[in-house]
Amino acid sequence: MNCIKRLLLEIKAYYWLLTAAVTSILIYTLLNLIGPSLISELIDLLTGNFSHADIPRIRQLALLLLGTYLIRAVFRLISDYLAHYAAWNIVAETRIKLYNHLQQLSLSYYRDKQTGQLMSQVMNDTAQFELLIAHAIPNILSSVLIIIGVAVLLVFISPWLALLTFAPVPLLVAFSLYYTRRIYPAYTVHQERLGAMNAVLHDNLAGIKEIQLFGRQQNASQSFQHHTYQWRDAVLNIAWLGGIYHPAVESILSIGTVIVVGFGGVMALDGLLSIGDIVRFLLYLSLFYAPIATLVSSTDSLLQALAGAERVFALFDADQAIKDKPDAIKLDQAAGHITFKNVGFSYDNAMPVLSDISFDILPGQTVAVVGPTGVGKTTIASLISRFYEPSAGCIQLDGLDLRDIAVSSLRSQLSVVPQDVFLFNGTIAENIAYSKQTATRAEIIAAAKQACIHDFIQSLPHGYDSLVGERGILLSGGQKQRLAIARALLRNTPVLILDEATAAVDLEAENKIQQAIQQAAKNRTLIVIAHRLSTVRQADNIIVLDDAKIAEQGTHEDLLAAGGLYARLCASQIA
Repeated sequence: MNCIKRLLLEIKAYYWLLTAAVTSILIYTLLNLIGPSLISELIDLLTGNFSHADIPRIRQLALLLLGTYLIRAVFRLISDYLAHYAAWNIVAETRIKLYNHLQQLSLSYYRDKQTGQLMSQVMNDTAQFELLIAHAIPNILSSVLIIIGVAVLLVFISPWLALLTFAPVPLLVAFSLYYTRRIYPAYTVHQERLGAMNAVLHDNLAGIKEIQLFGRQQNASQSFQHHTYQWRDAVLNIAWLGGIYHPAVESILSIGTVIVVGFGGVMALDGLLSIGDIVRFLLYLSLFYAPIATLVSSTDSLLQALAGAERVFALFDADQAIKDKPDAIKLDQAAGHITFKNVGFSYDNAMPVLSDISFDILPGQTVAVVGPTGVGKTTIASLISRFYEPSAGCIQLDGLDLRDIAVSSLRSQLSVVPQDVFLFNGTIAENIAYSKQTATRAEIIAAAKQACIHDFIQSLPHGYDSLVGERGILLSGGQKQRLAIARALLRNTPVLILDEATAAVDLEAENKIQQAIQQAAKNRTLIVIAHRLSTVRQADNIIVLDDAKIAEQGTHEDLLAAGGLYARLCASQIA
């Protein structure tokens, strides 16, 4: 019921359209009830004292019947279109809301999520709303109205025969409730397995290079085959349950027809009912049982939609870990003074990644963060960008706790070149300008020159309008890194963070990029996270991390002279 209530809130903006659709259904239902009465009158005319004087009336009945069917078709069209118009708009708007919600979730939410599963929830599960709004709800409403209307007419024709007709209904209701309890979990499993199948397909296509490189095509195929067969089994389970249910419903409903034929025939012979009444009763009987069968099929649509809705609302309910305070501060232009005070952090309350980290970076300083793999260097960049919150201590920008600053405002002061560069499937110019929507072509070229990528771009047939492919697949690792550096430099923010930004370029290109970055960083706070220590020698301060803590810090010369971890790391790289 909670899921249904939330669905009703989602469709609130389209109540007027759905009301119009329901009104059309109501008129359509009333028109459905006219036909059998007209046919019954025709039969009474033909089986009574029929004469040529009745021909005009027969023509009237035929025209009335034709008009009824035509007008009925118009209102059915109106109802179907309005319901589908509302449904697909609701699906589209729900997808947009869901996507916007996903954009607000912190990176911690995505640590254990598969992209394919999320895509399935956004695309496949929301599509189930259409089943509910355009099919289940209209069918249920029209069926209920028809059942009530026809039941009244059946009672009016023959109360005793009507009572016998209603006899199978309690059995049908009990059987339907049992079926509902069985089929709903089956639909839930189906949606989950569909998501799992999409997740495997997405992962395999995204990792096709690695699959081919390591000769894992058969394993990847078996994995996709396994999930596809699991999805198939879920579909067949639904088909099996429905295969049992629907024929059983038809058999139960046929009992009523048998009763009417048996008892109605006797009543006609006894003169209690006319042949026209019997025919009219049978015609209305088909109208009575048909919507019951529709209700049965609509139950499937309703349960399938609810199974999808549960997964959609589960995504909506995902906690937004990084939130702005009601009085969050918006910065105009930061100076770039960054302070860590006794900062601790761990992922998922596991082993601490950082413990009691304290340091101060003055505006315009260049600070390097180095250390063995896995000591939390990249985590520091993520904390400054506020993708995660520290579990202890605080981080400040210009004396303000990052938690007091609006997230969008904070990130507008930062430019980050991540270790894992992501490029969008567009042109080179579009990817560089992604950090600054108003960038001119001259600004894009200037940033590319600073990142030592301009000459390469010019050598391409389409220059800056060349496509990079999905995730930049048409470029080398070094080329992607230099594009990412150009993108960061173009933004021209007070704080620039380079996370292994030159790891994939050769030494000559690295020296040129380092010179360009030092030139561009004269008035910026520059944080360099590096494994290759040759890139950090000019830093004003080098912070060496080890075992979740700061092992030592100082200039390159001071740390070499101290003969500690930094000196040993330098020696190992030279060797």
